[in-house]
Amino acid sequence: MISPGVLIGFNWIWALDGWIVAVAVLCAVASALLGNFLVLRRMSMLGDAITHAVLPGLAVAFFISHSRSSLPMFIGAVIVGILTAFFTEWIRRVGRVDEGASMGVVFTSLFALGLVMIVQAADKVDLDAGCVLYGAIELTPLDTVFVLGRPLPRAFLTLGVVTVVNLLFVILFYKELKLSSFDPALATTTGFNASLMHYLVMVLVAVTAVASFESVGSVLVVAMFIVPPSAAYMLTDRLHVMIGLSLVLAVLSAVLGHIGALVVPAWFGYQSTTTAGMMAVAAGGLLMIAVLLGPRHGILVKLVRRQLLSLRILADDVVALLYRTGEKGEPAAAGLAELQKTLFCNQWSLRGALAWLQRRGAIERVDDMVTLTEQGHLQAQNLVRSHRLWERYLQDYVGVDPSRVHPPAEKLEHFTDPRLREMLDSQIDAPQLDPHGQPIPSELDDPTERS
Repeated sequence: MISPGVLIGFNWIWALDGWIVAVAVLCAVASALLGNFLVLRRMSMLGDAITHAVLPGLAVAFFISHSRSSLPMFIGAVIVGILTAFFTEWIRRVGRVDEGASMGVVFTSLFALGLVMIVQAADKVDLDAGCVLYGAIELTPLDTVFVLGRPLPRAFLTLGVVTVVNLLFVILFYKELKLSSFDPALATTTGFNASLMHYLVMVLVAVTAVASFESVGSVLVVAMFIVPPSAAYMLTDRLHVMIGLSLVLAVLSAVLGHIGALVVPAWFGYQSTTTAGMMAVAAGGLLMIAVLLGPRHGILVKLVRRQLLSLRILADDVVALLYRTGEKGEPAAAGLAELQKTLFCNQWSLRGALAWLQRRGAIERVDDMVTLTEQGHLQAQNLVRSHRLWERYLQDYVGVDPSRVHPPAEKLEHFTDPRLREMLDSQIDAPQLDPHGQPIPSELDDPTERS
């Protein structure tokens, strides 16, 4: 059997790499579960604040225990993390300042205090500030405890418990979390305290951050709190789907991060880099993909949709212009130069619109002359009918002056289907003329509109 590591260019050792990835996945999933609600509450900075502000708790625990892996360190960091959430909320309410400002005051002050204490403690205890800030996930398989006679990484057990607790919290309080995230006032009136949910989330954020210190560090855990949920937010507008997607993206970030840490540096002549750092890079890459290609909010997707919409509107304008030309008793035809000048469009947009109309069988082209086909006449007549019905409706029921009804009707005509035309016609008693004295065409059965 071929090892997957061989296929991607490095020797995969399950006893080492497997545990590293497992710890990374648990850290990413535990963080992303809570990060969804930080993103929804627009409190992404609070995760950053807590992960930085717990340093004084770590330093105090180091002074007391003289160890960086003891239970006092965990307890001290959690206590300071919880106090950070309370201090932030207290300053916001009492000082009546913006929440971002209160976070900045609390976490910068505590972070600075923690750094000073760590520097003072570094000569007296086994303390690695780089480990606290950046993590040492590559060493987690070496720090083991025996469970049922089998050695398991300590970080795996710790993060496993935290992940289960976070998952149970989200499942059991999903309705309360959802309501308090979108409408805290309504949540309180329905019988549960939104502030209580806020503090419970902050407590779990603090616990998760501290539990992740030895794996990804206090800096990079912020990426796992925010980036996968933010990427998921770009992909969906439904909360339960967002949570599911954030977990998938978190797992991908962890797996791709470790593989990237082993593979990518070799492209530049280096042996490897830290898995924690590459986890953040992988998460950032997935976020960029979501930002660009998200089905509803992606930048490129929106750009393509806008271009397609403008192309369709220009195509509508072309057939409508040809139809109006035919109403004057002239052939329903026009040259490319005339179309470009009349419709105020550039050459490439016009050629794209004409190509699209030709594919739909709405026009025929002979050299530079464009003429309507029978199918194009159907489309154009219903389009002009929509325009003139809207003009009549805007004058008779909205009170718009006849000299000003054309621009809004020109926008509405492109989004009017047969059913809406029927409703408009019935509402304004089936008029024969528009406000300018032009006849309103009759409805024609256009199969392309039904499709």
